[in-house]
Amino acid sequence: MPKAWTDKQEREYEHIRDSEKSRGASATRAKEIAARTVNKNRAQSGQARTASRSSVQDMSPQRRGGQRSHSGAQGPTYEQLYNEARQRKIDGRSKMNKSQLAHALGRD
Repeated sequence: MPKAWTDKQEREYEHIRDSEKSRGASATRAKEIAARTVNKNRAQSGQARTASRSSVQDMSPQRRGGQRSHSGAQGPTYEQLYNEARQRKIDGRSKMNKSQLAHALGRD
């Protein structure tokens, strides 16, 4: 765990890691999910030195999980798909909807 994390963030990391392990995720995957969640929260609160635009402008991981808990996982958001399409330089991405972006990225 990075030194920049507070005690509360370390506890949050451990809780998320343990929760993911109990759901059947590997230890490596559980650590990655926990670290990404804590780091995204740090970026949104302005504690991180550098942060991606999608980390800062996107909703918090806790809110996203709460919204999806009743309807199941919906996959990445439109913004996340759009950013990936932009990085891959996919033509016509600005006119695509979420399902079209997913198809163009090969995520069907």
